[in-house]
Amino acid sequence: MGGTALTEQKSPVSAMAAKMLPDPASLLLRLVTLLLLLLSQAEARSFVVDRLHDRFLLNGVPFRYVSGSLHYFRVPRVLWADRLLKMRLSGLNAVQFYVPWNYHEPEPGVYNFNGSRDLIAFLDEATRVNLLVILRPGPYICAEWEMGGLPSWLLRKPNIHLRTSDPAFLSAVDSWFKVLLPKIYPYLYHNGGNIISIQVENEYGSYRACDYKYMRHLAGLFRTLLGDEILLFTTDGPQGLRCGSLQGLYTTIDFGPADNMTRIFSLLRDYEPHGPLVNSEYYTGWLDYWGQNHSMRTSSAIAQGLEKMLRIGASVNMYMFHGGTNFGYWNGADEKGRFLPITTSYDYDAPISEAGDLTPKLFAIRSVISKFQEIPLGPLPPPSPKMKLGPLTMNLDGNLLSFLDFLCPHGPIRSVLPLTFEAVKQDHGFMLYRTYLTYTIVEPTAFWVPNNGIHDRAYVMVDGVFKGVLERNLKHELYLTGKVGAKLDILLENMGRLSFGSNHSDFKGLLEPPLLGQTILTEWMMFPLKVDKLVRWWFPLQLTKRAQPQASSGPAFYSTTFSVLGKLGDTFLYLPGWTKGQVWINGFNLGRYWTKRGPQQTLYVPRLLLFGRSTNKITLLELENVPHEPQIQFLDTPILNSTFHWGYTYFLSETQGSYEPMELSGH
Repeated sequence: MGGTALTEQKSPVSAMAAKMLPDPASLLLRLVTLLLLLLSQAEARSFVVDRLHDRFLLNGVPFRYVSGSLHYFRVPRVLWADRLLKMRLSGLNAVQFYVPWNYHEPEPGVYNFNGSRDLIAFLDEATRVNLLVILRPGPYICAEWEMGGLPSWLLRKPNIHLRTSDPAFLSAVDSWFKVLLPKIYPYLYHNGGNIISIQVENEYGSYRACDYKYMRHLAGLFRTLLGDEILLFTTDGPQGLRCGSLQGLYTTIDFGPADNMTRIFSLLRDYEPHGPLVNSEYYTGWLDYWGQNHSMRTSSAIAQGLEKMLRIGASVNMYMFHGGTNFGYWNGADEKGRFLPITTSYDYDAPISEAGDLTPKLFAIRSVISKFQEIPLGPLPPPSPKMKLGPLTMNLDGNLLSFLDFLCPHGPIRSVLPLTFEAVKQDHGFMLYRTYLTYTIVEPTAFWVPNNGIHDRAYVMVDGVFKGVLERNLKHELYLTGKVGAKLDILLENMGRLSFGSNHSDFKGLLEPPLLGQTILTEWMMFPLKVDKLVRWWFPLQLTKRAQPQASSGPAFYSTTFSVLGKLGDTFLYLPGWTKGQVWINGFNLGRYWTKRGPQQTLYVPRLLLFGRSTNKITLLELENVPHEPQIQFLDTPILNSTFHWGYTYFLSETQGSYEPMELSGH
């Protein structure tokens, strides 16, 4: 016992030391606090430019994105997850996409973020497959989209100057962004979301306005609504950097595999001396115009160009990685010496086809990416099931004029001189112009519109008889006869507003009063046509068919029903011998066909549009001529490159003067 007592006795020094040591509970608290601090620092989310080392930093770690473009507005919502997963399995770590203003604000102050317009749902889908997001909200986006994403209702103020500091334009832009940007604010990367950077405007240097006040206004608006942490950037082609770049916004560039990478990146360094090199649009293919060949670029050229950029540490976005479809009336147009509307297919010869299938180009790209970063594990999905059907015979429902009461139930708008689509608030599609001859025309007399005033195609009828077509830039006059009081009808088709290549507003309809000989035609009735409503609501009620002449020309509706007895699959609608028109399947506007001009011969039909156990209905609005046997087919492979040059040459032969060689479009 005595020995024990001696060992337990503490000296004055040891007692003092014991008082200086923290008790176990206090020590544990300090350790937990330190651990939480370290964890919070490790979890701090940031995406910044490291100018000292010419790189990005993601959460403080060197980072390079290998991204691809996909447009949610060109892909049905139920297919978003499939397309994004295929992009991730290809080795991409980011997805880049635009936000089309006109897709979400169809009327001033009326917003739509539902269904296939649910932007937040698309961001969530990208998060599920671990893709970061590079967002391009415009306001102008190009993208070969109707009016470059700007809403056509802006043109209801005919003197508005788009993409400038015009107060009328800025007021509309501010209102839109005050709705859009707060929606995406929680999805910024530093807020816990997946958006690492946001582009301001789009290739503004290619727009001749060069309004720095406008660009500074946008930059200030983005900062006010999104804060200072998010990386804001610009994108321009090599010739657009002077007017497209802005101090305070990170400058990036775009170019394709045929361009001189070293020269272009050197040019970029004149505007962005330090920081990572970025190609925001590395072109994997190209867009298609009606009447020209389907654009294609080889897998080897794409892969070699990509590897060169990755070897020097550049970040790259591939435009497009999956193109999709311009359903409905959403295609845009270019102006390169003449008006060039974009095809319905936006396949783009991209690594993932329009139908969502993986192409050899994708595997070539994936092989390159695997040399620089880890590829996700897991098998790549097989092609979607495809199906054939037909031929099916189409039945005449009636010519368009016989349905006028249903197409325009509120009746016509009357005016001494014709009004544009914008003036009567007709955003897309078709409008019928009607007047009556005030005197008899015995000899064939020129019917024409001055100053190329047909925007874009006019289908001319006299007393219901189809006389021919006038077309913007290409066909300027028809020769007509008629008795006094004869009814002159002109069906005007809007083929899509300019999305690139113009510095002026693209109004639609009759932009000038038509002339018959040298007589100005007046006293017009305008019928804004609600064709989609007719197809979706009135036709299913089986409207009583009116007595029809068995003519096979002029605007007319045709339809048939069919059933799919086997397994449903994706398919491609083929319209051999038909000329030009619009197609609906089960009320869904599939888009435009133009068999006679090409190159696109088939329209992509996702299987989700078809009914497997009930009757399907297909409706055509054929605008010109019907084949002797009015049949259609569904194929299991697309035909995207079959231009009937003889038809296009005929139209070109009607033009006056020649055109300069075309330049490549921007996006």
